[in-house]
Amino acid sequence: MGKLDGRIAAVTGAATGLGRAIALLYAAEGADVAVLDRNGEGAEVVAARIRALGRRSLAVTVDVGDETGVTQAFARIEAELGPLDILVNNAGIVTVSLLETMPTQTFDEMIRIDLKSVFLCTRAVLPGMRARGYGRIVNISSQLAYKGGEGMAHYAAAKAGVVGLTRSLAYEVTRHGIAVNAICPGPLDTDMKLPPEWVGKKESELVIGRQGRVEEVAPTALLLAGEDAAFYVGATFHPNGGDIMV
Repeated sequence: MGKLDGRIAAVTGAATGLGRAIALLYAAEGADVAVLDRNGEGAEVVAARIRALGRRSLAVTVDVGDETGVTQAFARIEAELGPLDILVNNAGIVTVSLLETMPTQTFDEMIRIDLKSVFLCTRAVLPGMRARGYGRIVNISSQLAYKGGEGMAHYAAAKAGVVGLTRSLAYEVTRHGIAVNAICPGPLDTDMKLPPEWVGKKESELVIGRQGRVEEVAPTALLLAGEDAAFYVGATFHPNGGDIMV
């Protein structure tokens, strides 16, 4: 018996990194999983791995910061897989720029992908979850939402917005059987590469002395997707190697 037997999940940004690890773990625990990503070819690779585990999977090419694209994507998921039980808002970008010289476009794109997408995807699934009286929403934020970081003001602002959205939404939907929580990982060794000098400086700050592995964070997303998450309300989890201790 898997912890997610019979559940249907959607994971954004799931072609690589943490999203891929979460999608594969959910499938291993019995869920059918929609794999959403701008990289359609990469999403299909992950979907094929999920189908090889004996679960249903659908690769969906979508820009999760685009309202029309999101609406169409979730309509397709429901038509082909069924009503969603679990949503993981993982899609995101990372760039480095000092605020004084940051182009407005760089700031706007960060907010669009890392924050607006959480709003759009969550809004798309809420009516169905509320009607069925059950849902799990897991939002991926960052430890920089709390700590901040040089050259990362736009990223930290977007991720702090994700935490605020998570807590506020919990007030609105918990009574309908929908658990909404957030994960704030520390630096992870993924395909989302940052300048080597930034990474080196960050690793020197970490109590654990290294970046994390996606396999060390995905189990937290599994906990928050299952029945055991019922008493977690607007909570924030901090697997971050000691970068910030709260």
